[in-house]
Amino acid sequence: MNDRVKVAIIGPGNIGTDLMYKILRSRYMDLVLMTGIKADSDGLALAAKEGVATSLKGIDAILENEHVRIVFESTGAKPHAKHAPLLKEAGKIAVDLTPAAVGPYVVPYVNLHEHLDKPNVNMVTCGGQATTPIVAAISKVCRVRYAEIVATIASKSAGPGTRQNIDEFTQTTAKGLEVLGKAEKGKAIIILNPAEPPIIMRDTIYALVDDPDEDAVRRSVAEMVAKVQNYVPGYRLKVEPYVDADKVTTMIEVEGAGDYLPKYSGNLDIMTAAACAVGEVFAEKLLREQGAVA
Repeated sequence: MNDRVKVAIIGPGNIGTDLMYKILRSRYMDLVLMTGIKADSDGLALAAKEGVATSLKGIDAILENEHVRIVFESTGAKPHAKHAPLLKEAGKIAVDLTPAAVGPYVVPYVNLHEHLDKPNVNMVTCGGQATTPIVAAISKVCRVRYAEIVATIASKSAGPGTRQNIDEFTQTTAKGLEVLGKAEKGKAIIILNPAEPPIIMRDTIYALVDDPDEDAVRRSVAEMVAKVQNYVPGYRLKVEPYVDADKVTTMIEVEGAGDYLPKYSGNLDIMTAAACAVGEVFAEKLLREQGAVA
């Protein structure tokens, strides 16, 4: 179809497969390829069932396809560090769902439109996507000297990629709190909870601030939650922000859409939903430049 931008996914694991179903509903993106390296991949089998071309050639399949304009990377931090320069050289836009942080951090409704000219954007982490909007909302109404988040997710929703990238997760999330949330210093902690039945993602946010106005903080946070719900309907405020001297405490929870992953895997769903939202904006921009959309 000429009115949609051709895109590809590299990494047919849990995140890549869930992302596939979201992109298949896209207005501006046409998913034409999913590629990996394992022949027994459930994601590749499901992609083929949906009529999406598949390959076992990994990054090479994408580099050989001149029609693909946007590439969603859902492998791991180390592979993307190798793939990023290759994609850039090939003139393809990379939307990175790993903690590699090669390109600038991007969170919809926080800073997406600042980086539409970049060849590579990073989706931070699941904790970053969930909590930096809240810290950014607090920063709008008072100075945030320090922000700390505790991300609690179901152990079952943490696959091999998540477990292999724990260090990168905490470092990248903390940096995101500073770069996007405007906290002067950030810290991130992740907890894998083995409870049965599995819990949905919950993130507690603490912020040390100057001269907080509780009503202003609550209004700003509520406005941000409503914006995030535009692309993550299961994103909810679990505990209203409350102020104790110079400390603001609040909690959010994220229930997944259940496209491929269980609904308790909100930590993965918020990544795929945010990446799809980012890809949609990039695709619309490309189409406008081509005169394909008004």
